Amino acid sequence: MFEFNITAKDKGARTGVFKTPHGEIHTPVFMPCGTKGAVKTLTPDELKSLGCEIILGNTFHLMLRPGAELVSSMGGLHKWISWDRPMLTDSGGFQVFSLSELRKIDDTGVTFKSPIDGSSHFLSPEESIKIQEKLGADVIMAFDECPPATADKDCVRKAVERTHKWAIRSIKAHTRADQALFPIVQGGIYQDLRTESAKFIAGLDCKGIAIGGVAVGETKAEMMQAVETVMPFLPETRPRYLMGVGEPDDLLNAVARGVDMFDCVLPTRLARHGSFWTLEGRFGIDKSEFQKSSEPLQSGCACYTCRHFSKSYLRHLMLEKEILGHRLLTIHNLHFLLDLMRQIRENIARGTLESFSKNFLSTFNARK
Repeated sequence: MFEFNITAKDKGARTGVFKTPHGEIHTPVFMPCGTKGAVKTLTPDELKSLGCEIILGNTFHLMLRPGAELVSSMGGLHKWISWDRPMLTDSGGFQVFSLSELRKIDDTGVTFKSPIDGSSHFLSPEESIKIQEKLGADVIMAFDECPPATADKDCVRKAVERTHKWAIRSIKAHTRADQALFPIVQGGIYQDLRTESAKFIAGLDCKGIAIGGVAVGETKAEMMQAVETVMPFLPETRPRYLMGVGEPDDLLNAVARGVDMFDCVLPTRLARHGSFWTLEGRFGIDKSEFQKSSEPLQSGCACYTCRHFSKSYLRHLMLEKEILGHRLLTIHNLHFLLDLMRQIRENIARGTLESFSKNFLSTFNARK
């Protein structure tokens, strides 16, 4: 039911095909976030037209509203949101980090106050898996503790120990053979803890492995050091998922180190705030220099937005807070990342990833 085959290698990078009940995923892959059951402002057909093969759902937010029972009664998340391709749900573990002021944590699990109405909710490894099984995604995540980048070593060590115990409990609670469970490596910026965690997680009988606890305040160099530290201990035969990473330069650098899967809210979040990517880096559409520009966001870009609209018009839409502006910038940003991943796969297959990355980064980072 689940199968991962490596199709090409270029030094540390590789391409592959991950087979799931809802179709094949070609890796390396970027997975747009549909946090509450939708990738913001876009329809499933629009996502498909962009080449999207897999999206994410957020266990914590879907637990709060509308609730896993309702989603299950509607035929599961795939049917409810009309998405017939692969899907991944996180465990709610990231909210252990992001909602630190609204939760209490102990070895049994985490008690949260809802950011919606203040009601109390308890999430444990067993409850997280139960919810994810009701939602019905193809790939589900073990419940973990994600410490902030600023946490001291003792705090991170305790989070690693708890994450390992919760991974075992998640595996024991997992009952659906049509869902692949990924446990998560933690360890913060501490190489010895990362190594310890990678060895432990790699020893578990699961279909894939995630690397968590990055993009939580550490530097880019520290992020890549964490990836480099764990990679020698992760089996080549399983897909490797770097959680929460979506900057174009980070994708390239992580792929070169052997990562297969990525997700991030960044392309949709940036769009809502009027920012977009080009080959020259990140820009804000509100700049006065774009007021009279008849040029597209990126010259030569094949996305719908760039084929039909100018920077001048897009700037007007965003200044007027027109939802169409959010949609059009989202289309461009997602196209930019998904097309980058396509080019990455092609260059790995040709053995030219290093030169492609060097050329891309030389222009993309030029403004920094």
